[in-house]
Amino acid sequence: MSYAIITLGGKQYRVREGERLLVDRLSEGEGKTLNPRVLLVGGNGSTELSPSTTVTAKVLGHVLGEKVIIGKYKKRTGYRRHNGYRSRLTQIEIEAIGAKRAAVAKKPTAAKPAAKPKPKPAAAAASTARAAHPPKGYEEMTVAEIAAEAPDWRRPNLEAALAYERKNAKRKGAIAALESALSEKG
Repeated sequence: MSYAIITLGGKQYRVREGERLLVDRLSEGEGKTLNPRVLLVGGNGSTELSPSTTVTAKVLGHVLGEKVIIGKYKKRTGYRRHNGYRSRLTQIEIEAIGAKRAAVAKKPTAAKPAAKPKPKPAAAAASTARAAHPPKGYEEMTVAEIAAEAPDWRRPNLEAALAYERKNAKRKGAIAALESALSEKG
């Protein structure tokens, strides 16, 4: 019978299929499955370190551990303290060791047909083939720098910069400078 050594919450556990164990509290909810890190897989006289095999575990529930009582006492001083705590634990069940059995445990999903891409109109295809961008470093430019350099830019760059300005920055001086440069380009 095969076994695996897994790590959960900084601790290592030797597990077999169908085995239930209590581990430190996990963040997964009840009924969820998880794949802990596998350190070793063994069985049938052979062992494999750092395997590619997966272990599938299911969270059965979150429980409190047994109550532990702590007593402190110092002689001849009258000092006595009693305290206790209960560990917060998660109960898990090992469903499968190995990729073959883990794949069987999962429900098969139907393959979805691939979505057909929508054809683009000829005008839109031509414009996306050569997308215009604002000039390099435009986002860091001041309004004064934009006003000084905008007349030297090409029309697609001006339009892209104006679209960027209207969408993101909304600086009135920059919008005015870009619109005047566009009107000069005709």
